[in-house]
Amino acid sequence: MRTEHGIVLATVILLLGCTPAEEAGEAGAQRPPNVVLIVADDLGWRDVSFNGGDIATPHIDRIAAEGVRLDRFYVAPICSPTRAGLMTGRHPIRYGMMRGVVMGYHDYGLDPEATLIPEVLADAGYEQRGLVGKWHLGLSRSEYHPLERGFTRFVGHLGWGFDYFTHERYGEVDWFHDEESVDEPGYSTDLISEHAVRFVREHADGDAPFFLFVPYNAPHSPFQAKEEDLPRYADLEPVPIEAVVGAGVPPEKYEWFGGHAMSRARLEDVEGRLRNRRITGAMVHAMDAGIGRILDALDEAGVADDTLVWFFSDNGGDTGIGDNRPFRGSKGNVFEGGIRVAAAARWPAGGVSGGGSIGAPLNYLDVLPTLMEAAAVSDRPDLELDGRDALPALRGGDVAGDRDFYSWCAQLSNEREQLMAMEGDWKLIVIGPEPLDRAALAEAQTMLFHLGDDPGEQNDLSAGHPEIAERLTEKALAFRALQPEEHVPIFWEGRDGFVAPPRWRLAE
Repeated sequence: MRTEHGIVLATVILLLGCTPAEEAGEAGAQRPPNVVLIVADDLGWRDVSFNGGDIATPHIDRIAAEGVRLDRFYVAPICSPTRAGLMTGRHPIRYGMMRGVVMGYHDYGLDPEATLIPEVLADAGYEQRGLVGKWHLGLSRSEYHPLERGFTRFVGHLGWGFDYFTHERYGEVDWFHDEESVDEPGYSTDLISEHAVRFVREHADGDAPFFLFVPYNAPHSPFQAKEEDLPRYADLEPVPIEAVVGAGVPPEKYEWFGGHAMSRARLEDVEGRLRNRRITGAMVHAMDAGIGRILDALDEAGVADDTLVWFFSDNGGDTGIGDNRPFRGSKGNVFEGGIRVAAAARWPAGGVSGGGSIGAPLNYLDVLPTLMEAAAVSDRPDLELDGRDALPALRGGDVAGDRDFYSWCAQLSNEREQLMAMEGDWKLIVIGPEPLDRAALAEAQTMLFHLGDDPGEQNDLSAGHPEIAERLTEKALAFRALQPEEHVPIFWEGRDGFVAPPRWRLAE
């Protein structure tokens, strides 16, 4: 439930006899809200100041202050799975999209038969549906291109980490205006913000609502910031190793608990962590300033109240560089630091306001069903969604019924799959060889945590609660069994000898 401001707001509403949601339903029956969905890349839980971090993020904080803060918002531990899940409302494992990220040398992408947010909103009257930023759901064939997936406008890059200034990856420019890769000078974070603002200004006064997806590539590596921003965080301290791997974990186990196969070297490189941590601060500053420009554009257009703005990160902060404290773990693993992210939402006309906090566990699969409810989309049983409408929670109401949540990652090693099942406050993690099944459990590390008592996941309770561990193990293995025969390859597969296509043009 919401705290402080939200309670006061609820009391006033009770006295008036009408909720903001009811008022919004009456006043907004003819027109659903505009939607601006903003996703950061590798942002740590404490890389925003509203979670007590050392990086000032006044504009992201504004979303939380004018809307609500989501204290238990979960995503996948790495990039492509989160994007696949939020776009479809379904577990990305169903599409073979959860093992790892889609690389440019992988001939793989999100199933062209899957129905995505812009396609659903198109049927609800959203005529303009823009994507400005990072796609990362397939870049080998034209059928994976955003304009083939329901978007009407695309400015950004198709793949993963690229040079923030040259926009090159593997020596080829990956910066698109719709179908064409173009040379557009500028720092990519600033360009994303600029084009997002332009989209708002062009479409805010239309007769129909608009949908704008703004997936920043910041602060994902390579760690590059504008020279003028670097002095802002010249004194930022690196994240302690213990905050990533957990207390008492010996160095030989860093690869298991650090999230990346290279995590031991990265964690032990104090100078490198210090340098990249300080650059990250400057990168987050640029992104926050850009988000401020988007919010200002909504204000100037007079549509801020009628726009649902939803912000979160695609996964936890990078290993030893992003700050995920007080949680253990980082990007690439299923500890809280890898999957529990900074998040906030705002929609004043829809009752998502007041500056309170939401403690109900929500997740990235809820994005599509929530937008469907906000847009008054008719029932779509054909979608078979795994997420649920989160509007009641965002409005401060009770969330009916408990539900489980699952995660899985096996991006970099066949020897260390990570599987997670969460039931209320109970959370089971299994780390072991591929494929994780009943037979592989003998070689696996199994841990059980109670997040209500131990959100930092320091105390393994599996020995003391074998019945709970067994029940969650069965659920986790059933989830793992959803992986289809065809799936995204392991990270390294196809990299040797790869030559990028000219200007990253997609094959037909």
